[in-house]
Amino acid sequence: MTDKPTLQEVRELLDFATQLAIQAGDHTLKYFGGVVHHDAKGDGSPVTIADREAEQLIRAKIEKHYPHHSILGEEYGESNEGARVRWILDPIDATRSFMRGVPLYGVLIGIEIEGESAVGVSHFPPLSETIAAGMGLGCTWNGKPCRVSPVSELENAVICTTDVERILSRPEGKGWRRLQQQAAFSRTWGDCYGHALVATGRIEAQVDPVMAPWDAGPFLTITTEAGGLFTTLSGDATVHGGSGVSSNGLIHKKVLADLIDL
Repeated sequence: MTDKPTLQEVRELLDFATQLAIQAGDHTLKYFGGVVHHDAKGDGSPVTIADREAEQLIRAKIEKHYPHHSILGEEYGESNEGARVRWILDPIDATRSFMRGVPLYGVLIGIEIEGESAVGVSHFPPLSETIAAGMGLGCTWNGKPCRVSPVSELENAVICTTDVERILSRPEGKGWRRLQQQAAFSRTWGDCYGHALVATGRIEAQVDPVMAPWDAGPFLTITTEAGGLFTTLSGDATVHGGSGVSSNGLIHKKVLADLIDL
């Protein structure tokens, strides 16, 4: 028999995760505003001292308050694997934006309970925006309830992706072109900010053909609680599927069908 979370437990975790995201975000601002030196990781992606220090800050506070919880982070891997509660951390999502002084980067925290996404927080330090959600508690944008857009037709929708050239070079490239031709317009307000824009009703869909668990960590909870859908390209509602599509739900089926050429 599994130990299902109560609303009180979800609320307590959500409040603590929101505090941690804001604190870590404040720390990243110490380095933000110009070109930041970086190192290349094994996969070629960049990492800065701010990434490392922000994750260390979050980890230390989780370990103090919840020593039996598991933590999976982009920079320092996983601890206490197999615990009932797992935190998924991306201390700076959109490091390339951060490195260039572009404010569309975020601190991402997701929490799973018994393997189910239960809490999601995405905080954007330079913009002072925080989107936070808990399973059964709804989604908020700077503390006020938020919902996805009511747009139901693709021709009236705004769709986003992180890197057009990247998606065009993949099997989904032709599908992305089809979507662009049908949508009202498309942009690259991408990485984590695109998913936040969906949850707050400012765009209708964000497509990321490649997502690690820490990139997707908060967005299944956030998008669902805002009334939308978050799935992989194959339609699975998980942050562990290697890809991610957030939408208002009303155009989700059409977006997936075009992307995978159904």
